[in-house]
Amino acid sequence: MKTAICPGSFDPVTLGHVDIIRRAATLFDKVIVAVLVNMEKKPWFTIEERTDLLKKATEGIPNVEIAGFEGLLVDFAAEHEACAIVKGLRAVSDFEYEFQMALTNSKLNHEIETVFLTTSAENMYLSSSIVKQVGLLGGDISPFVPDCVREEILLRINQRSQRK
Repeated sequence: MKTAICPGSFDPVTLGHVDIIRRAATLFDKVIVAVLVNMEKKPWFTIEERTDLLKKATEGIPNVEIAGFEGLLVDFAAEHEACAIVKGLRAVSDFEYEFQMALTNSKLNHEIETVFLTTSAENMYLSSSIVKQVGLLGGDISPFVPDCVREEILLRINQRSQRK
């Protein structure tokens, strides 16, 4: 069985993320979506909330599992006997960073390959940061996120604005 890891912070999960996950699921027997704790970011949602949102957003994809993790991605991949890490690329700027990470991961564990999937054209501009910014400014985020996630984002935006 060929298992791949599809890592990210997913704060929040977007239609672009779901597209990459769905496409990875056609290439591998099993895809584990690894929700990471990124020490460099201040997430809107806890890791448990992000995991739950991803479960809802991917429930129609039978060979996808969702798991949270901390630490090195290659260690997580090895623990789950994965042969690949799948990363989505939107632009050249993504490639430079992801290529550096792929080389680092290969140095740490040469048995795990990194597979890059280019985003679909309709999602090239899309990021979690853009979704949050549009939402905070009162824009319609429904074209950017799964319906099951939209309400949770709007609730979080409401909570954030009430704290100010």
